[in-house]
Amino acid sequence: MKPSEIRDKTDDELREFEASLRDQLLRASVAQATQRHQNPSQIRKIKRDLARAKTILRARELGKENSP
Repeated sequence: MKPSEIRDKTDDELREFEASLRDQLLRASVAQATQRHQNPSQIRKIKRDLARAKTILRARELGKENSP
C-alpha cells in the first residue's frame, strides 16, 4: 500500500489497519515456519506497511502531521 493511501485514513482506521497487519504477519510467519508459505516476499510487504502505519500514527501523536 502506498504511503499516501495510509495517510488518507483516520487515526481509528490506522489502528485497525495496524491490528490487521499484525495478524497477517503472524499468520504469514507461521505459514513460513511450517513451510506452507507460497509467497516469501509477502512478509516483507506486510512489515513495511506496518512500519508505515506506525510511523504515520506516531507523527500525528507528535503533531508533525495533520490528521484528516
